[in-house]
Amino acid sequence: MTRKKIIVTGANGQLGMELQQLASSYPAYEFIFTTRNEMPLDDLNSISQFISKHQPQYFINCAAHTAVDKAESEKELAFKINAEAPGIIAKACKENNVQLIHVSTDYVFNGNGTSPYKETDATDPVNLYGASKLEGEKSVMQNDPDAIIIRTAWVYSAFGKNFVKTMLRLMAEKEQINVVSDQSGTPTYAADLAEAIMIIISTSESPTHHSPLTTYPGIYHFSNEGQITWYDFAVAIKELSGSACKVNPITTSQYPTPAKRPVYSVLDKSKIKNTFSIKGKDWKESLAVCIQKIKNAPK
Repeated sequence: MTRKKIIVTGANGQLGMELQQLASSYPAYEFIFTTRNEMPLDDLNSISQFISKHQPQYFINCAAHTAVDKAESEKELAFKINAEAPGIIAKACKENNVQLIHVSTDYVFNGNGTSPYKETDATDPVNLYGASKLEGEKSVMQNDPDAIIIRTAWVYSAFGKNFVKTMLRLMAEKEQINVVSDQSGTPTYAADLAEAIMIIISTSESPTHHSPLTTYPGIYHFSNEGQITWYDFAVAIKELSGSACKVNPITTSQYPTPAKRPVYSVLDKSKIKNTFSIKGKDWKESLAVCIQKIKNAPK
């Protein structure tokens, strides 16, 4: 039996690395992990050629320009990677009959909400990163109506750069740190997101649920469970890592950044749970798993 192929872009990013860790648990699939060097995302010919050469059944696009503050001054680059490239990928996937799963963000919303955002809620990004990702969603759907888009939030992992690793480093260096306490959301452990994506792919292959993913196109929300502030997140990191560093709550106005941040970005996950029988994991349980993994990593 020939194994089905999955191309994954952004192989060196947090989600790409977590999918690499997970690959051995899914022996029925052959994973092809790519970086920008192997497949430039802004070149339709190179993407089409790559897809034609490998003939995959699935394409997971984890690649993105994720530096939110940098995007404010690198507008052209952010739009090229986050908006144009996904459209090019979607076009190539549609032409080659490949199921596309594209990763997006909570930053497509303005953050003025008070209850968890549903997939159907109006989008209105407050920064350039969010605007570029929203354009990416639109161009994906325009070029490939069968695509699946997963919006996620506050992503962290034992790999790459993220809030958890920054906090662990600062807590080791300083006696006290200040963290914003007036922005609410839910963290997402990239390993849980990687697992959810693989559940979605394997669901379409299971004998009991045997309908192709083209039956479930559109946008889905995924994060861990619960609602916290960045300050709560930092306090939990301090507790779980056994740090003695003091964490002080501050307001957004006391910590100005080049890019405006949404005040509230909790996502409603009912659709992804109901459609694909995905179980939500509590944010703190997943955080404990990740911190343990970081602690156990070879120095």
